[in-house]
Amino acid sequence: MRLLLIEDDPLLGQGIMLALQARNYRIDWQQTGSAGLHVMQQGSAGVVILDLNLPDMDGLEVLQQARQQGIATPVLILTARDAIEERITGLDKGADDYLVKPFDLDELEARIRALHRRASGRDQEYIEHGDLTINTAAREVKFQNHSMTLGRREYDLLLSLLNAKGRVLTRRQIEEEIYEDDPESNALEVHIHALRKKFGKSLIRTVRGVGYMVEN
Repeated sequence: MRLLLIEDDPLLGQGIMLALQARNYRIDWQQTGSAGLHVMQQGSAGVVILDLNLPDMDGLEVLQQARQQGIATPVLILTARDAIEERITGLDKGADDYLVKPFDLDELEARIRALHRRASGRDQEYIEHGDLTINTAAREVKFQNHSMTLGRREYDLLLSLLNAKGRVLTRRQIEEEIYEDDPESNALEVHIHALRKKFGKSLIRTVRGVGYMVEN
């Protein structure tokens, strides 16, 4: 999953970025509210982690502008402001969750997963499709009751396709979500081939000239 971190503290921002990257997240880190809002407008992030004390504009203003523009990306506020009134204000302006500094990284990741599941229309930590089962909390994949080993991008690609089950994802949508490589590379085709080899050719359908999909 791609995350957007809007945090101006260089030490905290780098710490969060490195820790989440080690847990297989892709992080776009911005240090001002205006830059963060610009990235939110692009719609590439699955969850936004937003600090309130930003140098150019208050985080609540970033959040309010995003919601006024129709941006529905889940937003998790990180802040040292622990007064209940501040939390209520943030939630009223469109925040989806609130975490007060200092925080535990495991709790941060759990909240990110929960927000992403809700945004995808799923409250469960398990996804089932035919003989395929994914435990999203543990990143465990089973096929016909056998544990499967997937590379990070194979897993992310499979999860994205299953989350969009019944809809076609274009090559561009997939590359923006999964890859940071040269978009002209054949990485996507390689990973599609690998998933078909592991789970059967019928799992992923190619829609010629458009993209890929998993049927309902």
